[in-house]
Amino acid sequence: MAQWKIFVNGKEYEVTIDNNSFLLNGKPGDPDIVKVGENEFSVILDHQSYTVEVVEMNRAEKKFSIKVNSNEYELELKDQFDLLLQQMGMTKRSAQTAGSLKAPMPGKVLRVDVKEGQQLKKGDSVLILEAMKMENAIKSAGDGKIKTVHVKAGDAVEKGEVMVEME
Repeated sequence: MAQWKIFVNGKEYEVTIDNNSFLLNGKPGDPDIVKVGENEFSVILDHQSYTVEVVEMNRAEKKFSIKVNSNEYELELKDQFDLLLQQMGMTKRSAQTAGSLKAPMPGKVLRVDVKEGQQLKKGDSVLILEAMKMENAIKSAGDGKIKTVHVKAGDAVEKGEVMVEME
């Protein structure tokens, strides 16, 4: 079973796919989706036809801009893992404080992308943390210089453990 929460211009929808059945907010449906161009799809749902164009896509953040019959919409997808992390208060943003980068969840450090003395800009990759069988890119919350790196590839970390200190 796959389950997502989809936020369309801020409005929340729930989609569940289980054994080839499709539910939208708990109501069954049977969408017919055909790719008609590089970023364009023809969708028939509940006897209504829609032309859907993917205008912009950010796979890492699971955010999309689409046009449906010439109307623009902003989508954000959250799968069951995103929802579980959110429910447990383990968002990537909650892991970062002024001066230190803490583990947002228990996991294993797969790769460290920085070294002591290195200058970083906001959004630069600091390390890759594997948690719940997913790779999470941990990025710098702001500009700064790496003061101390406390972890190396292969290390196990606990939630809240300081991995990198910045100045």
